[in-house]
Amino acid sequence: MPMTEPAVTARDLVLGYGTKVALGPSSFEIPRAQVTAVIGPNGSGKSTLLHAIAGLTAPTSGTLETTGPFNGHPRIAYVLQTTKVNEALPISVSEVVMMGRYADKGLYGWIRQEDRDAVARALDRVGLGSSGHIHLADLSGGQRQRAFVAQGLAQDHDILLLDEPMNGIDLPAAHAIDRAIHEEVEEGCTVVMTTHDLSEARVADFVLLLSGRVVASGPPSQVLTKDHLLEAYESAQLHIGDNEIFVDDSAHVPVAGRHVHRERSKG
Repeated sequence: MPMTEPAVTARDLVLGYGTKVALGPSSFEIPRAQVTAVIGPNGSGKSTLLHAIAGLTAPTSGTLETTGPFNGHPRIAYVLQTTKVNEALPISVSEVVMMGRYADKGLYGWIRQEDRDAVARALDRVGLGSSGHIHLADLSGGQRQRAFVAQGLAQDHDILLLDEPMNGIDLPAAHAIDRAIHEEVEEGCTVVMTTHDLSEARVADFVLLLSGRVVASGPPSQVLTKDHLLEAYESAQLHIGDNEIFVDDSAHVPVAGRHVHRERSKG
């Protein structure tokens, strides 16, 4: 797929919190209507970068620009990594997904049929179409992750940000989320997802490799090389075989049999 007008452009970008630098000076572009995987060791700046793209963190220095279709201001949906849910929270799956519709309505906006339809479509897309009435606390971990991804899908958006959407979930959940990601790109959405998993990054359209800065960016075959990975990771974390390189990253929770991805069209 040829590089089009970028959805995100960074020039000498520095991100941090107070005096702590999370991402050192980096310049890169994220292509529009493709899947970009942001990968790197724990603490490399992945989540901080998503926060900045979402507008939640201002650059310490440099610039970070996001553009939507026709060079307009993009609508951004951000799905945070979810690990814990308040079991006492009396909320259904549909209500969780409906929260994604609130951003454009304000505190007192009316819920309309179009909002209900958007929620229903989002639940169907992640395989939870019959589970909208279920209490969130009664879902499995993988089902909960699907519900939060559906919340992002239900929003009107041009850019979808996903923080570790595949981490530690079961195979049905991974398949459902992977399918939804493909559909987003087919509809012209830009998807940016963080991951600790090289197998996920290898099937993305574009990769940002981070290690306190952007070590490399581009197609997976050009970024996920032995030299770049050795630069980003400690050598003890890399297992280099004859035909494959693996990362032993304690922040990544593997799930047996989960790494099955559909082929993408690169035309």
